[in-house]
Amino acid sequence: MELSKILQVIDAMNREGVEYVTFGAIALAAHGIVRATADADFFIAPTQENVAKLKRALRQVWDDPFIEEINADELLGDYPAVRYCPPDDDLTLDFLTRLGEMYRYEDLKAENAEIEGVQLRVVTARTLYEMKRDTVRSKDRIDADMLRQKFNFGES
Repeated sequence: MELSKILQVIDAMNREGVEYVTFGAIALAAHGIVRATADADFFIAPTQENVAKLKRALRQVWDDPFIEEINADELLGDYPAVRYCPPDDDLTLDFLTRLGEMYRYEDLKAENAEIEGVQLRVVTARTLYEMKRDTVRSKDRIDADMLRQKFNFGES
């Protein structure tokens, strides 16, 4: 994944006023833990208007007619996730309004951060730790352990 392209997307989302919070490897990087990743993960506010802003932001980065297939009804429905893979880029962007019943955009604890001069909203280190510590994916558990060590998190 090319970080500069992700930062370009985040900058476009900021300009369009997209309500988002990033999590996953980008949030790890914002908290000082860098690891390789194949995608970028974002929670977005679950409104029709916010999805329209997201689509405008993506069009600032890519001239891709498939952006129009991002459907607000899908993101606001029973399976609230959309994966966008832009043309001619080795990149995957995941947009969610909630993750199962555990995490919803409006419930996430987030803060402002900066990566390479680009401002972004990220889940707090504690929230990211809680999201990753009990999953079945081994890389999430490794991430959680790195967060625990860096921030001295207990098992609460």
